[in-house]
Amino acid sequence: MRAISQGISKVEKGLSIILMFSMAIVVFLSVAFRYVFKSPLSWAGEISVFLLIWISFIGGSLGLKYKSQASVTVALEYLPERVRKIVSVTGYVLMILFLFLVLYYSFNWILSPSVSYQKSTTLLIPMWIPYMAVPLGLSFATIHLLSNLIQLLKEGESE
Repeated sequence: MRAISQGISKVEKGLSIILMFSMAIVVFLSVAFRYVFKSPLSWAGEISVFLLIWISFIGGSLGLKYKSQASVTVALEYLPERVRKIVSVTGYVLMILFLFLVLYYSFNWILSPSVSYQKSTTLLIPMWIPYMAVPLGLSFATIHLLSNLIQLLKEGESE
């Protein structure tokens, strides 16, 4: 599972670089065309929002992999090691269950006819493309959490 998580994180990092660079170019062009050429780009806002959505879900997944999400650990630090591990495992299991629930509903949403036939306002691309960031990012996040959970469980076995 760790190898799968590592492979996915490499893809996510590359995709994040491409998406961030693309968004920077689109925003720069949007500003340049609006204020320099006095001819705003009609599609720039829409594509920027779609890129930001993708970046957010990919970045959130990477954040879970590297355990860089915001957390309050004051109470956890005062617990005995065994109890701390039980609380951590419980937290991972609850996050994974929540992600499975959200994944189920997000896939149902993406596959629903209302999304299948919907097109974006300006670019007229199928809306399942920007919306696909939700189940894809959450799938990656689930894999990363499973990998971290397995690693946490193995840490106690080696002692």
